[in-house]
Parts: sequence; C-alpha cells; structure tokens
Amino acid sequence: MSNEFHSLRIAERRNETTDAISLVLDIREELQPPFSFEPGQHLTLRSTIDGEEVRRNYSLCSSPHEGEWRVAVKRMPHGRFSNWAHKHLKAGEYIDVMPPTGSFTWPFDRSRIGRYAMFASGSGITPVLSLLKSGLENEPKSHFALFYGNKDSDSILFLEEIHSLKDRYLERFEIHHFLSREDDELSIFNGRIDSSKMSLIIEQMLNIEQLEAAFVCGPEGMMVAVESALSKAGLDASHILSERFSAAALSDQQIKAMEELEARAAGKPIKVRLDGRTRTLEFDPAKESILENVRASGMRAPFSCKAGVCATCRARVTKGSVEMIRNFGLSEKERLEGYILTCQAIPVSEDVEIDFDQ
Repeated sequence: MSNEFHSLRIAERRNETTDAISLVLDIREELQPPFSFEPGQHLTLRSTIDGEEVRRNYSLCSSPHEGEWRVAVKRMPHGRFSNWAHKHLKAGEYIDVMPPTGSFTWPFDRSRIGRYAMFASGSGITPVLSLLKSGLENEPKSHFALFYGNKDSDSILFLEEIHSLKDRYLERFEIHHFLSREDDELSIFNGRIDSSKMSLIIEQMLNIEQLEAAFVCGPEGMMVAVESALSKAGLDASHILSERFSAAALSDQQIKAMEELEARAAGKPIKVRLDGRTRTLEFDPAKESILENVRASGMRAPFSCKAGVCATCRARVTKGSVEMIRNFGLSEKERLEGYILTCQAIPVSEDVEIDFDQ
C-alpha cells in the first residue's frame, strides 16, 4: 500500500444535492496502477487549512469498470474540511490525494448466482453505490436490493443515478426509499431504518437464508440496528460488511483499559519498517499509540481519522503482539493475517516488530 500523497487535478465538480458535491480526479496514466481500486474503497484527501494540515477520507462512488475516480463530499455543520472543500475545490484546482485503501469491498464473481442486501443512510450511500454498480456489472446472474434512508426526497444523494440503474437492471435490482420527514402511502417506508424497521424489512422483504452478503453504511445508530438485526436473523457475521465514517467517543471502561495498557507498555522496544527503512524506538505512553510514537520519531507513517475507522494507518505485526483499543477498519481476514490499526495499537509484548510496507 502506497502512503504517498499525489497532487491531483480536479477534472469535474458536480452539485449532487444542496449540501453534497462530487469531484472527479484526473488520474494521470503513470499513476493509475497505484490508484487502482476495489469497489467500496476510499481516498484520503489532504490540504492546509488556516495553516494546519487536515486530512479526511472520502469514499469512491464510482466503480472500477467505469474508469473514473469520483468521490462525494457532504458538507457537515461543523466540518472543517467539508466546508472548505465546498468553498474552494472546483474544476481545475489541485488537491493532495493518497491512493485507495479500505476493506469494505467484496470479490464479485461472474459465475455466482446470489442475492445481496445493501443498507445505507445519507452519505453512507457513497461506497455502497460503488459496490452496487460493480455487483450489477460483474455478477450478471445476481440480485441486489437497496434499502436507503434519508430525511426527504431533496436530500437523496445520487437519486438519478440510482434510478437509472433501476431502469437498466429492472429484473435484478430493487430500490426501497425510507424517508424520516416525508410520508409514503406504505407506512413501512416512513421513518428511519432502526431496529423496529429492520424487523419489518426482514419479515416482509428479505429472505435471510438466501443472502450472499449484506453491506451497511450510515450513522452509527442505524448501522448497529442493521447489523444486530441481520445477525439475530441468522446471517453469518463474516457476510455482514460495514463501513463507518466516524466513531463514538471511547467509553470510560475503554479509556481505563487504554491507560493501563499504555502504562505497562512504557519503554517497550518497537522495530518499525516503513518505506524500506527500519528503525527501533521505545514506546512512550504520553503519545498513546504506536502510530503517534512512530510519527514522533520522524517516520512518515500514514494516517487520517486516528479513530480506528479508516485503516489508513494499517500495518502488519511480524513479531510480538499488540492490543487494539477498537477496530472498525479491518476485516476479520486482515486481523488473522496480523494487520493492526496503529492508531489504536499498544505493544503488550517485548520486541514488537511492525511493517507498514506489507
């Protein structure tokens, strides 16, 4: 995984809704190999705002087969980067971008005959749309159902594109809109996608036993409700794929556990490989995580959210053991292969070795 930023020209800016834009990035031919991506992955964008470096992750809403790198940026009420982007990023401007990362993806197979359920709310549709387009294109015998929650009709992101897909794949794609501030004749479509709504969806609209996989992205409460309902209905956890844009604050119990781990880790040696260079450092609990210790040593370890969500800071443990406070960004497969989120990791054994280059 490349952790280098590249200055990329914005080829197109499109107003998607009153508070969301999409940007097409001009990926030069020589950069296309490192910028190749899997559906559902995201890009890290970087800029200097009021003299401070600010990084944010934005999911690709395009699909690899489209040959386009498009991200969506929704303006948040107090979003430092999103408000700056809406004001300053226009066609012809340049922005620093890191190559794609993320494990919210799926290996679609042309020979498979399956059924997929996709749950999104608000801007959570962005990576789900990438997966949806890839699935419809690459699994021509499979069926896809999208359950999409928004406030009202005007706030639905990518509405025209989604319904264009419906027209194109009439027999294999169904779309269900749930609006919290507009009423539909059918009461099931009124309100947010929550636990009670999921009970109705599973009872009336889904056959869990037939599902190949489910994809979930949106606000934390909606995601917990969907994940819990699908799991209770019998869908295997490895087939429930989730992407979080943010993480709730640590609980008092998590903070206490973190502080205890940090105290025990004080002075433990960590050997770090990054960009072909290896350096050994001693863990300083004041810096809280392996990531912050590595960056304090002068090594340019990649990062973005620092909340265990984006996986930009991913590295592999090649010796010893560490403990993560939380993990929303790694798949179970990645964890079994020894990958960690260094922003959440603290060494628990002596002579820990980690590799950012693998």
